[in-house]
Amino acid sequence: MRQARAYAIAGLAALVVGAVAFAQSETVPLPEETPVEAAPLDDNAVASLAETQWGDPQNGATLAGTCAACHGLDGNSVIRDVYPGIAGQNELYIAHQLALFKSGERPNAIMQPFAAMLSPQDMRDLGAHFSAQAAQAGIADDGEVTEGPYEGLKFYEVGQTIYRRGDPERQIPACMACHGPTGAGIPGPSYPHVGGQVSWYTTRRLQEFRAGTTHERDRRLFDVMATVANRLTDQEIQALASYMEGLHARPDAATRAQMAQLEGTVEVPTRGGPGATGDSVQTEMPEVPAGAPGAPEVEPTDPPQAPAPQAEEPPPAEPEPQP
Repeated sequence: MRQARAYAIAGLAALVVGAVAFAQSETVPLPEETPVEAAPLDDNAVASLAETQWGDPQNGATLAGTCAACHGLDGNSVIRDVYPGIAGQNELYIAHQLALFKSGERPNAIMQPFAAMLSPQDMRDLGAHFSAQAAQAGIADDGEVTEGPYEGLKFYEVGQTIYRRGDPERQIPACMACHGPTGAGIPGPSYPHVGGQVSWYTTRRLQEFRAGTTHERDRRLFDVMATVANRLTDQEIQALASYMEGLHARPDAATRAQMAQLEGTVEVPTRGGPGATGDSVQTEMPEVPAGAPGAPEVEPTDPPQAPAPQAEEPPPAEPEPQP
């Protein structure tokens, strides 16, 4: 009994001594670690495009099966109210945007996972496929503006003026200077195809440019548009987007002639008028000369035979004089 009590007293004494020693010791804080920064999914996605070759449209067509559910196999949106169109878009522009999605510089919860699976060359191949597709156009809003500085104009005419002429007094350049008269743009990442694009998407992009906020590390291309959009009002942005949705290239002579053969009349867009925004006027088509592009085929026939030369009749004999 005495031995057990002695062990208990010794243990308690050791515990007290340890507590006193701990209390008298100095606490040395650990050095603070550098905060962890979230790195983009692929820091080199945009830079890696410089090492690619021109895209292979056949491989791009295979890869496009993944895009078809939203953008359509040919790049024309399945649901225009939800997904933007990418048909006819420039190859380098598509590849550049996909690289921005992959790197996280253009955040998008839908596009980022799809772009993450693509190699830089895949992006070029997809761009080559969609650039070869024909973009469809929508219809611009031709309702009348009832108030404000553009009162009395049709809504699309507000956008048409800015697109074609700009506003020199406010240092707004004409959009067509970079994007072309039909909205086809210029091949390259700087000047994308905008003709026929759904208006809600163009409106959203112009508002993003006007806000001036981007995650792109190289802001040069973004700032070009940010400078222009910063001078536009809400009404002007919406009118521009509406005009561009109806903007499309005029059919060439061959196509118009074929349409005329089928219908007798053809919808011909008028320069700068309703036809440039999706509306049209009925016009009788002139006759197409035989042999011209789009002229109806004519079965060959044997050339006409030249008439046989007639034998010359001898002149009448002069009467002999009478004696």
